[in-house]
Amino acid sequence: MLRQRLTAEMKEAMKAGDKAKLATVRLIQAALKDRDIEARGLGKEPLSEEEIFSLLQKMIKQRTESAGVYEQGGRPELAEGERAEVAIIAQFLPQQMDEDETRAAIQAAIAETGAASPKDMGKVIAALKGQYAGRMDFAKASGLVKTMLA
Repeated sequence: MLRQRLTAEMKEAMKAGDKAKLATVRLIQAALKDRDIEARGLGKEPLSEEEIFSLLQKMIKQRTESAGVYEQGGRPELAEGERAEVAIIAQFLPQQMDEDETRAAIQAAIAETGAASPKDMGKVIAALKGQYAGRMDFAKASGLVKTMLA
């Protein structure tokens, strides 16, 4: 479903002459194709929706970090380009969970996995990734899990 949406958005961007959106959607599709080829080489299926969401989050993280580096380097025009790509990529992710929802999900995952100490953090994060891929910022969630298990 997401792959079809990407194709439709690409066609729409072409028709509208939106070069920034077209370039960004093409970047997403190229990354997907690379990952699909890699998976096929390993004898796996094409990426699932959750894996695509994970890929999109990784792309957002990379661009956010690049924007910060460009800002520090005195290149605000390049940083703005990266932020524009982040905004376009984020359109393809489901609605992100707020902090209260994230805390509730973490509490449930801790109870579900029986985690009792920071040593069990991996189990909790794995459970969260299985249920909330694409909807939760796992960088922030990992800090919350660590605090809750301490």
